[in-house]
Amino acid sequence: METVNALGRRKEAVARVYVNEGAGKIVINGRDIETYFPSSILRYIVLQPLNKLGVAEKYDIKVTLDGGGFKGQAEALRLAIARALVKINPEDKVALKAEGFMTRDAREVERKKPGQPKARKHFQFSKR
Repeated sequence: METVNALGRRKEAVARVYVNEGAGKIVINGRDIETYFPSSILRYIVLQPLNKLGVAEKYDIKVTLDGGGFKGQAEALRLAIARALVKINPEDKVALKAEGFMTRDAREVERKKPGQPKARKHFQFSKR
């Protein structure tokens, strides 16, 4: 099997994954997944598609993560891994789509408007 690559995005985070057959090693920006995501919850989010299909120990994954915060990066990586797994085996798409792993969460931060402190918040109105 040759290298399969895929892209995942969430908020400002962009994840590029390169999947090869291997022993289940995940390297993110040159660091191991345990050091890059110390939180077990974020590691769980990343590994969800692999665990759903039961192929966590079957593929080596090399990841380039850029932008965003740790939660956005974890969710972008989950989408990228799910897309790569579907490229490898298209029959897996039904199972991954049912769990919501194939859906790009398109919500972005709303822009700040001029004359306001934030996007929706307004300065206190004074009548006099």
